Amino acid sequence: DPLMDCKECHERFRADQLIEEYAKENEIEIEGAVDSWSHEDMEDYIAEHKIKCPTCGEHNFTDVRQFNLMFKTHQGVTEDASNEVYLRPETAQGIFVNFKNVQRTSRKKIPFGIGQIGKSFRNEITPGNFIFRTREFEQMELQFFCEPGTDLEWFEYWRNFSMSWLKSLNIKEEELRFRDHDEAELSHYSKATTDIDFLFPFGWGELWGIADRTDYDLKQHQEHSKVDMTYFDDEKQEKYIPYVVEPSLGVDRVTLAFLSSAYDEEELEDGQSRTVLRFHPALAPVKIGILPLSKKLSEEATEVYKLLSRYYNCEYDDRGNIGRRYRRQDEIGTPYCITYDFDSRDDQSVTIRDRDTMEQERVKIEDLKDYFEDKFYFEVL
Repeated sequence: DPLMDCKECHERFRADQLIEEYAKENEIEIEGAVDSWSHEDMEDYIAEHKIKCPTCGEHNFTDVRQFNLMFKTHQGVTEDASNEVYLRPETAQGIFVNFKNVQRTSRKKIPFGIGQIGKSFRNEITPGNFIFRTREFEQMELQFFCEPGTDLEWFEYWRNFSMSWLKSLNIKEEELRFRDHDEAELSHYSKATTDIDFLFPFGWGELWGIADRTDYDLKQHQEHSKVDMTYFDDEKQEKYIPYVVEPSLGVDRVTLAFLSSAYDEEELEDGQSRTVLRFHPALAPVKIGILPLSKKLSEEATEVYKLLSRYYNCEYDDRGNIGRRYRRQDEIGTPYCITYDFDSRDDQSVTIRDRDTMEQERVKIEDLKDYFEDKFYFEVL
C-alpha cells in the first residue's frame, strides 16, 4: 500500500485514502481507482490541491513509498533470513494448496466449492472505525471451482447470491450497492471483481468482494510446488486447471453492518421512545425472552424456559415491571417475548409479543416448538 508520513506530527497515512477522503469532502469526482495511480501521480495531486494532514492541519508530507501489509516474523529460536515467515493476509491460499486433497477425498465433481472461516492478519497503516479496519480479523471465504469458460456465469451467480443473502437478513436495500472494479483497479489475478459496499455510519465501505480469480492461483502453486493441479473431467474426457470464483466476506465488517442496520430509535404513540435492534430472527443472539408476570409464577415459567431452551437460546427475566423487561429485550434484539400470566395456569397458554410490531397473540404451550420453528426459518430470497 502507498504510505506517507506527516513531517510535523509524524502520523502515517495511506496516500490513496487521503486523496479519496479529500475528494469526498469537496465533492470532487475522480475517474478510476486512486490505488491504481503511480506514487508520482499521488504526490502531484496532494501537492496541487494542498491537501492537509487530518491530524495537525499542516501540508508537509514525505514522499509516497510502498508499504508491505504482511506481518513478518521468524520461525524457531534464531532470527535470520532463512526462517522468515509471514502471517497469512487471507485464508484463500490454504484452500488452493489443499484443492486436490479435498477433491479426491470428498469425490467431488466440478463445479464445487471449498469454504473456510479463520483469522487473517494485515499490518494496516490506519486501523479504525471500530471493527471495520483492524490488523487481526476474521474472514469467511469460498473458493468455487468451475470449468474454464463458465467462470463469468458463476461469477454473476455468486455476485447476485451474496447481495440476496444480505437483504434476506434484513439489511436495507438503500444501504447496499454494487461497485464493479474497472480494468485499472483489477488485481493481477482477477478477470472481474465486484465489491458489495455498505453505508456505515461513517460512510460507504467495502463489505464483500466477489472475484473471478481464473486459474491463476492453481497454476502458480503447480509451477512452484511441481504438484499437478489439473482436474480430469469424466464427462468430457479431458484435463484442465479449474477456474475459481471467490466470494470473500469480512466477519467483523458484516457484524458491524448488521448492528448498524438493525439499530433503531422509535418514537411511540404515547410520546415515549424505545431503542430496538431489529435483527433478523435467525441472527438474534437471544431468540426468546421468558417473562413471568409475577415471581409467584416462576416455577411454571421456568418449565416453559426449559422446554424452549433445548432448541433456542432463551433468556429468563423476572426482575422489574413487565414494560421494562420488554424494553431490555428490545435493546438486545430479542425477536419474541413470552409472558406467563395467571391465566396461563388455567388455559395452558402464554402471550407472545413480537419485537417489531409489539403485537401480541395467545399460543398454547404445547404448540410453542412448532410455532417458533416457522418463525426462525431462514432462506435466501
